This record gives sequence, C-alpha cells and structure tokens, in this order.
Amino acid sequence: MNNNNNYKQLHTSHSANTTPATSFRLSGNDPPPPSSSLRRRSRILIISFMSVLLIAASVVSAAILVRSRIASSQPHFPHNKPSQAISRACSHTLYPSLCLSSLLSFPGAQSADVHDLVHISLNLTLQHLTKALYSTSQIPILQISKDPLAHSAYEDCMELLNDAIDAFSLSLFSTGASNHDIMTWLSAALTYHDTCTDGFQDVTDLGVKNEVEAKLSDLSEMISNSLAIFSGFGGGDLPVENRKRRRLMESGTPSSWAAENGGDHEGFPEWLSGKDRRLLAAPISAIQADIVVAKDGSGKFKTVAEAIEAAPSSSGRRIIIYIKAGKYEEEILKVGRKKTNLMFVGDGKGITVISGGKSVYDKVTTFRTATFAGSGTGIILRDMSFENTAGPSKHQAVALRLSADHAVVYRCNIIGYQDTLYVHSNRQFFRECDIYGTIDFIFGNAVVVFQSCNIYARKPMAGQKNTITAQDRKDPNQNTGISIHACKIVATGDLEASKGSFPTFLGRPWKLYSRVVYMVSSMGDHIHPRGWLEWQGSFALDTLYYGEYMNSGPGAAVGQRVKWPGYRVITSTVEASKFTVGQFIYGSSWLPSTGVSFSAGLSTN
Repeated sequence: MNNNNNYKQLHTSHSANTTPATSFRLSGNDPPPPSSSLRRRSRILIISFMSVLLIAASVVSAAILVRSRIASSQPHFPHNKPSQAISRACSHTLYPSLCLSSLLSFPGAQSADVHDLVHISLNLTLQHLTKALYSTSQIPILQISKDPLAHSAYEDCMELLNDAIDAFSLSLFSTGASNHDIMTWLSAALTYHDTCTDGFQDVTDLGVKNEVEAKLSDLSEMISNSLAIFSGFGGGDLPVENRKRRRLMESGTPSSWAAENGGDHEGFPEWLSGKDRRLLAAPISAIQADIVVAKDGSGKFKTVAEAIEAAPSSSGRRIIIYIKAGKYEEEILKVGRKKTNLMFVGDGKGITVISGGKSVYDKVTTFRTATFAGSGTGIILRDMSFENTAGPSKHQAVALRLSADHAVVYRCNIIGYQDTLYVHSNRQFFRECDIYGTIDFIFGNAVVVFQSCNIYARKPMAGQKNTITAQDRKDPNQNTGISIHACKIVATGDLEASKGSFPTFLGRPWKLYSRVVYMVSSMGDHIHPRGWLEWQGSFALDTLYYGEYMNSGPGAAVGQRVKWPGYRVITSTVEASKFTVGQFIYGSSWLPSTGVSFSAGLSTN
C-alpha cells in the first residue's frame, strides 16, 4: 500500500497554496535540554525493565495455566505442524504466517484449545509490546537527531506504546471486563501503534525513523492477529459480565433494550440515581466542586494545569473541577491516563474558553498540537469551549484530542479549522456540542457517537474543499467508527456566502476500513451532491463503510451520491440500529452513570 494512503499528510490536493512540509518554520521547539530528557529516559528505562519482568511473569503464569488445563502427556509433532486449533485460530487473521510461527513458539500451544489460544495470543503480544517499548527507549535520540519533529514523534511513541501495554494488560487482567470492553481496548492498542508510526511519516531524519521502525517490527501485525483471534473466539473463559444485557443489545431492538433498562426520565435515563440526575440538571452555581479554577484568584488555582496536577490519580469517584468564566491560554493541557474520573465544568460555551494555537508548523506531530488532550478513563467535559487559533494557513491544528475510554463531552464548543477534533481512540459520546472546522475536522479512530450536535463547516482557504470526517479504521476487526446521529450539518455565515466555491463533503477515507454513518440528521445545501470524497484514487473505496439513514434537508438527497462499493443508503432499521448509542458504544453501563441525557435507540424523542 502506498504510504500516502496510510497517514494524514498536508492536503496539497485541496489547496494550491499549501506549504510543503519541508518549509515548516521552527517556533522555539528545539530538543529538550539533556538534563530533563536524561531524567525522563532513566524513568522510562526503569519502568520498561520492570514491565519486561512483569510481562515475562504473566507469560509464564499463562503457560502454567494452559498446561494445567490440557493433557499432561502431549503428543510429539516431529515437524512442528500446527494443531487444528492453531490452524483454525490463525485462519481468522490477516497475517496467518506470523500467527502460526508465534503461537508455535509458545510452550503448550499445540495442545491448547481455541479459547486458550486467545490468552496465549494476548500474552505473546503484550510481551512483544513491552520489549518494543524497552528497546525503543534505548534509542539515543538526543545524540542522533537535532530534528524537533523527530523528537516529537519519538515522544509520541513512548507515550503510545505505554498506552498499548495498558490496553493489553486490561484485556488480560480486568476481572469485570466484557467482550465489548476487550474489543475496544485491543482496537485502541492498534490505533496507538498506528499513531506512533504515522508521526514519523514527515520526519526527514531517516536514521531515527528507520531505527524506530526496526524496534517495532511485526508489532502491528501481532496486535492485529490478537484482535482477530479474540474477535473470533474470545469470551470462552475470559471474564464477561452482564451477558444478558449484551445479548439484548446485540440481538434485540432498541425498544426492547429500553424496556429492559428503563427509558428517558426528565431528559435523563430513568435508571440513573437521583444524585446523578440532579448533578447534570443543576445550574452550575449549585454544583459542589472539588477544585475551583479562576483567573481572578477567587478559586483554589488560577490555571487549569494546576488543577489537573492537583487532582488525585486513579480516582474511583467523580472529581469535579469547576473552571470559572475566562479565557485560559496555557501551554497544551493534558489529562494523562492515570487521572481518571475527572469532570471539567465551565460557565458555558464561549464563557469558559480553553485556548491554544499550536500547529504542525511548530515542528510537532498532529498528535501534539491539541489545545486540550484527555486520556484518563471517565473524563467528562461540560459547558465550555475548546479552540485552536492557529488558523487555516497552519494546517493541522487540534483543539481537542480524546483518547480516554468512556469519555463524554456535553454542551461544549470545539473550534478550529483543519483537524479540529481528534476522536483518537476508545469509547466517546458527544451531546449538544457545536463543532467548527474545514478539512477532516472530525477525525480519528474512536468508537464515537455524536448526538444532537451542530456540525459547522467553515470557509477554508482558496482552492480547498471541506471534509467533515476522516475516519482511520485500519483493521476490519476494529469495532471503531464515527456515528453522527440526530445532528445538524450546517455552514457558518462566511461559508454560506460563498459555498459555491467551496464544496463540503461528509467525509473521506483516511485508512482502509474507514467507517462513518449519518443518521436522522439534517444537512444544508452546502453538502456536495456526491456526498463523499476520495482520499487518493481508488484507495479504500471497496473496503470502507459509509452509510446514510433517513437524513433530511437539501444536502441529504442521495440521488447523485458516489457509487463506491463501500457506500450504502441504509434502509434497514436493524442495520442502522448497530450505530446507535445502545448498540455501538453502550458497553457495560458506563454512559448512564455519567448522567448525560442520551437516546439509546434511533428515536430521538
């Protein structure tokens, strides 16, 4: 596959005056001083070494577990011919040769059944991930490269490999995990790897790029194989909770699911506790915050960064951070994966504003441009704005990036131009948000539903086309995709005045199995009659999944839509229901516990 199909490059096909990547100006992003980087490297080496020991122990434990469950006298295979179970498991993968060789290397695998092979595959990949992190951490980046973009991509990889290890560890060791949870985490792990390697695509220092790629050899394929084996055979003896609810969501109608669990009550799900309903319905002045941020000094902290730092790690309860009215222009804000269950509450859209201006012109990866980035599970963002002010000429410039599982964004503005909202990975839900942008302004590989949102296309630069989505599902077994449900697809005033010169498309396929649906949404006449745009030639046109279901408005007419094999006008409620909150992202009851109003099925009443 051509590399241009594998990453989001600067969109030269959209603009005659796009600046080449090699002409990025430096903006103070020189490599960090050796002292701080060496300290960070030392911590990474220690953590990685301990992780190797931990994963090695887990692999040994898995081997003992598997051996204890199979016959003590194992037959001898003179030519190491794979067992029927191994052949069956590997036949489901995209990389069967690697699958066979890796499973055959594990003691006891020959006599394991397919459910044991799920455990073995996850353990082997986790071990491979940990070794990759350890070996990558030993690359002397400060000594071998002065390229700030190479440093940015390298730091991304260190973070993302750690995240992938966490995802596999959760998949193996979480006692309450459902099949939906594990599919989400394994899908996210593949996305983490992808983002790591994508970050090096524009790095001109081939020495660094090649060395990192060598350390990650076969890693993407192993993650893909683990995902495929779990998809085909998982759940046999992995812990799966609430099987009845899962069966209802998979096989029942939205109405049967709602009847089982309760319907909406005063705008919120009926099964929420009174306390949760009161919290979400209450005026901001009535919310009892744990931490208050105020620029005028009337809170505990004056900056959002201080509040994030002060919030407890691994919190089992909801921690509420109230950010009073004001414009907070801080260095990139990040809620790391250890900061769980944080809820950020502002005074309203356009009143509490988190603002930044980082872009790829600052010689950082797109991943690093986010004004606000959230990775901690259970994050909720409510009643505020996130903006990136870099402008259209700076190209990729993210306002909000979310990698957090069980993330909710409620009544927020997300404002930018190209790459405004990075729905990076895991499960996410957006309700009553306003999202502004031009090129690929909702992009990423999360399992995400947008409900009752306003999606605004803005006027781009001369010669450019607007594309609302760029979904990057790489693997057919990933459970990811973008579902836009009961939203309004509209043009801003400046685009409305000149929409004939700037066509707007519903999306284009960033990766091979890109998946996007628009359901029960209204579309303005700024949407091009073809609806969708190619990424490059015929790439992904027969493997993507793009669907439209019962949309309305002048831009929703499907008579002149693209004729790609992967595009469909959805007519079945059963097919459309797969992309509702109830079936696509609901999982293990996480969304109702947030207290955010939502519609589980196709009906929005």
